This record gives sequence, C-alpha cells and structure tokens, in this order.
Amino acid sequence: MEKSGPSRTEAPAISVRGAVKLYGPVYAVNGVDLEIGNGEVFGLIGHNGAGKSTLFKMMLGLVRATDGEIRIHGASVQGRGFRAVRRGIGYLPENVVLYDNLTGTETLHYFARLKGAPLGDCAAALELVGLTHAAGRAVREYSKGMRQRLGFAQALLGSPKVLFLDEPTTGLDPEAIRDFYATLRKLRGQGVTMILTSHILAELQERVDRLAIMSAGRVQAVGSVQGLREQMALPLRMELATSEAGAAAVRDVLGTLPVTAHRWEGGLFNGHFPREAKMAVLAALAGLGSAIHDFRIHEPSLEDVFFGFAD
Repeated sequence: MEKSGPSRTEAPAISVRGAVKLYGPVYAVNGVDLEIGNGEVFGLIGHNGAGKSTLFKMMLGLVRATDGEIRIHGASVQGRGFRAVRRGIGYLPENVVLYDNLTGTETLHYFARLKGAPLGDCAAALELVGLTHAAGRAVREYSKGMRQRLGFAQALLGSPKVLFLDEPTTGLDPEAIRDFYATLRKLRGQGVTMILTSHILAELQERVDRLAIMSAGRVQAVGSVQGLREQMALPLRMELATSEAGAAAVRDVLGTLPVTAHRWEGGLFNGHFPREAKMAVLAALAGLGSAIHDFRIHEPSLEDVFFGFAD
C-alpha cells in the first residue's frame, strides 16, 4: 500500500490543524497537524503516553481540543454539523466494555439503535467477524478475543465511511488477526478511511498506506514506511552463506565494500551497508559465483524506523 496522502485538489477525509490538548500544565497533544486522505489506511504509533489515544478521542469529538481545529469530511468535530457526520464513523476503543448479560445479537441491536443503523445489519456484522455461532450466547461467556471481535462488529454497524481502530487486535489469535486484516482490505476497496494504532509494529508494516510517529504529544514524522526508512537513511542488512573453499574470496571482496558492523560465524556472514551502495554490493557479490550459497537483503523494520524517530 503506497499513498502520498490527499492530493491538493482532493479534500482530505480528516484534517487536523494545530491541535492542542492541555491537562493542567501538561500537553497531552501539542500542535499536531495531519491530513488523512479518503480511503487511506493510516497508522498512528508511539510510546505509551505519546498522545495517540487522546488524539483519537479529539478526532472523534469525545475530547474537546484546547486549541486548533479538527474536521472530518469538512465538518468541525465541535460544530453542529458533526452530529450527522458521526453517524458515518465507527470506533473500536482500546478497551472494549460490553454488557455481560446481553447476547451477541442483543449487544449489536443496542448499538445499532444508538447509531440509527438498521437492525438487519447486525447478523451480517456478526458473520463478518466470525461470531454467528455465538450470536445467542451471553457476552459473559465470550473469551477476550471474542469480545474484541464483537467490539469490531459494533464499529462496522451503519456502513461507516471512517473507522477509528485503537489497538484492534488485542486478544486475537493469529487466525483472527489474519481475518481482521482481510476485512480491512475489503473495506479499503470500498473506500473506507481507516486510522489505527498498534503496539505490534510488525502488523502495521505492510498494512498501512502511511503512518505518523508520535512522541511527547507531537508528530515526529509522517510518511509511508519506505519513505520514512529513506528519510532516516537507515542501513540495509545482509546475510550470506559461503562455501568453505570460497570464504577467503568473499572476505576479500567484502573488504573493498562499505560494509559495517559485520560478523562471521563459520560460513555465515551478517553486515550492514548504506542504501546507496546496494547495487555496488550486489554487483561485487554476483561476480563470486558459486562461492556464495545464499544471499539475503533485509530492509529496516518499522520498529527500527520507530525507534529512530521516537527516541
């Protein structure tokens, strides 16, 4: 997924300008500017206390900004027109709180009435999150993962155009996580704008168009994962395996290349080199032929990028 954000001619789905939230003398959010395009999958990451959840709640209109302006589909979240826009927003909070004595179906009926969504949508939402078999069971009998999926189902009621998903895979097993992101891909294909946070950065790495890294209430960087990698000028990592007879030749060639932090273990080599040297490294190693049994290049992970900006 690669997007550069909303074009100059296209109005963004979400616009944040100079957003500030003060709690006494403490800045929970401090001068945030963001634009999120229609149909974009946007990640928001940061340490605990970075301001992510507060910014989420500000964008939802649940927490009033101390200063600045936030608009969703052109409507100010603090304006009279936002009531109508809010009906097209779905929200899955980090900590899902549900009524234990209601069944899955009754829970969704309750939320559907609150949102003005058709009750007929509830069965489809339960099926989408894989809870049809538990629709008639009381929520107190649900596991943590099932509760999380039920929370996701309520966020989908009313066919929202914007989804806010705060730590959405908490409590889900690997299969449920896979199904969750498969659902997001379908929604993205329908033009739904999605903003999500996760502490599991590997989940977001290949699944967001762009992301923002927050620290101390501020946005430190915004861009695609690849764009942020290049902005940080993080080195690439390589692994290679050599034959016993070819090890000396490989060592000699590596000695002529800008390879650093290298480590040999038997016939296995690990090292780093600058991105701009990639083609030179490949060309030099290609000439070694059968002296190399295997060769891999690894891009910096999202975790590497995050710590580079957030620390």
